Amino acid sequence: MGVIFYLSHQPGDSSFFPKFLGIDKLLHVIAYGSLAAAFLYGLNPLTKSSFRALAAIVVILFCVLFGISDEYHQSFIPGRSVSAWDVVADGVGALLIGVWWLRSSSSAAHKNSS
Repeated sequence: MGVIFYLSHQPGDSSFFPKFLGIDKLLHVIAYGSLAAAFLYGLNPLTKSSFRALAAIVVILFCVLFGISDEYHQSFIPGRSVSAWDVVADGVGALLIGVWWLRSSSSAAHKNSS
């Protein structure tokens, strides 16, 4: 979260990322996917198999809410703009990790029961 905040706090003219179509959205997916993975990793010892879906939903919603707050934060930074599409990309990153986590845990449980 600190890295995302730091990167969002940089003025718009100081971007050091390559300029090609879609890089911004790809970086949002990667950053918020990483945030979701870190959150799920931290929750993993606390989640029982019956609460895994709830944990994934909570993590995805948390990432989307953090993305909204990040866009609001960017509205105060010179050269930065607010974009609902960035929040969508944030949610996609978190959703991809949440779905992967649920599928990988269910396939592991299925293998263990065989």
